[in-house]
Amino acid sequence: MDCIFCKIIEGAIPSKKVFENERVLAFQDIQPAAPVHILIIPKKHIPTMNDIEAEDTELIGELFAAARQIAKEQGIAEAGYRLINNVNSDGGQVVYHLHIHLLGGQKLGPLLATV
Repeated sequence: MDCIFCKIIEGAIPSKKVFENERVLAFQDIQPAAPVHILIIPKKHIPTMNDIEAEDTELIGELFAAARQIAKEQGIAEAGYRLINNVNSDGGQVVYHLHIHLLGGQKLGPLLATV
């Protein structure tokens, strides 16, 4: 499999980890869009949100619990933060391994630019 996130999970590609447990890994984005920009991924390879199955429900909950914990540890929970999941090409997904962007550390602008 030629998935960059799977290679990060395996340790073949280095990352700046901020959270890890048996099923979830979070690391700093290499092209941050905010002062805090962390990617939260399941260790199980799931290409997109569309590929989640009933058996993944608990795992998806763990991703959001990790996001909450990381936001608190990064000192942005009280001021606020944004969680983004891009799905497929029109949604802006670049890496086809399910991931959530945690963004914060400044007042964030609108979700979409005006057309």
